[in-house]
Amino acid sequence: MLKSDLTKIEAIIYTIRGHRVMIDSDLALLYGVETKALNRQVLRNALRFPEDFMFKLTSEEHETLRCQIGTSNEGRGGRRYPPFVFTEAGVAMLSSVLNSDRAALVNVSIMRTFIKLRSFLAIENSLPGKVSKLEQGTNKLFKVVFERLDNLEEQINPKLDPHRRKISLQDKV
Repeated sequence: MLKSDLTKIEAIIYTIRGHRVMIDSDLALLYGVETKALNRQVLRNALRFPEDFMFKLTSEEHETLRCQIGTSNEGRGGRRYPPFVFTEAGVAMLSSVLNSDRAALVNVSIMRTFIKLRSFLAIENSLPGKVSKLEQGTNKLFKVVFERLDNLEEQINPKLDPHRRKISLQDKV
């Protein structure tokens, strides 16, 4: 698949219950099968799809998702039941259930997209730690610079008469 195909796949990955998932109808479209055929194969092989591989959305989750992606309303040609969603592991398992060349090729593209997302997440999670370390290092550096500047000032400027009045901005006006 082309890079634009990977971007399309990335756009149909959602985060639900803290998992990145893909909806059964989107997967069926990618694999070139009907949603009910995909779900039938999954249900026939239920042992291969534990809850951390696949789960059914609640009615509330389905409604929220429907509002997010703009699918049709119930009673107007839309789904009657909440969809199944598949985690990365569930999508990988689908390739063993849907035994076709297209399924294998699509699966490779989907796995590449999940890997790309995981690497972005790893980078994102490491940034706050790197910023914190940089900030600490910068603070230490500035502390040393200011201490040395204070030492230089003491060496360059002789002790001034404590009774001598300092010039302020108000005196210039």
